[in-house]
Amino acid sequence: MISPSCRRLPLLLLVLGLSAFAAEPSPQLLLQPTRARPGDPVLVTVRGSKEAPTGTLGERALRFFPVPGGFAALIGLPVEQVPGQLPLTVSVAGAPGAEPTRLTHMLDVVEPGWRTRTLKVANKFVKPPPEVEARMEADQAAFNTAFAQPFAEPLFDKAFVLPRKARVTAPYGDLRTFNGQKQSQHFGTDLSGGTGTPVSAANGGTVVMTRDNYAAGNTVLIHHGAGLYTAYFHLSAIAVKEGERVKRGQLLGKVGNTGRVTGPHLHWGARVDNLWVDPTTLLQLQFTASDRSTSGGASRETR
Repeated sequence: MISPSCRRLPLLLLVLGLSAFAAEPSPQLLLQPTRARPGDPVLVTVRGSKEAPTGTLGERALRFFPVPGGFAALIGLPVEQVPGQLPLTVSVAGAPGAEPTRLTHMLDVVEPGWRTRTLKVANKFVKPPPEVEARMEADQAAFNTAFAQPFAEPLFDKAFVLPRKARVTAPYGDLRTFNGQKQSQHFGTDLSGGTGTPVSAANGGTVVMTRDNYAAGNTVLIHHGAGLYTAYFHLSAIAVKEGERVKRGQLLGKVGNTGRVTGPHLHWGARVDNLWVDPTTLLQLQFTASDRSTSGGASRETR
């Protein structure tokens, strides 16, 4: 004979189940950084979502990948982005038959304050001779191929770090005039260093380029997944091969002065969703709850 207390057990379990369901937290939207400059990478995280959300930042679509506790999307702001408030909208699927949850936020985009500089380089890099045009076209084709990797989950599980602990001699965004003629913008961060000093991977990933390029010199590109790449230009030597899987802190090569340079240094770049972004902002992003800043050793040049 079944006791009354046993007959009440299924009902008790049902009540507990409903209570647990009711207590399930609503999806939470997190944004890094909360105030950004044009050219910054932005990390959008949705906690408490069991399925990949969809969304946009401004008019650019977000591509989400799984992270502990939810999903995240990494996107870049164009350097041409007008300062002001940029709308963020994310849609999270609900229970079967329920309407999706709509999450919104406004990202504050502040004035970039780009610095203007005049540099002197060899004339061949300002007005390349006709005989190197084919080489430059081949370089561009190689970059396009390297940057065409399929979108994938992150190949790293730690925060990004500097490829070398050194002084920043030229920040991202510099407006440059070469030899009083050619004007361009600096889409990377220059780190000081003498020829032959080591350069390491900023995070785990796969090497997708090792090449001597006309302007960038000896180059290493790493694909980190999540639509993110880091670039290492002007090397004097390369220590890895294309297709090699590398870890954070692994030796990639050595500082040099190959390509279009005014002296030996490392040009370090980051590319997100087909845009060159400020790699120093990448160091500040926490991709997991346990991430902590480990990028000490850099200081910006006084503007």
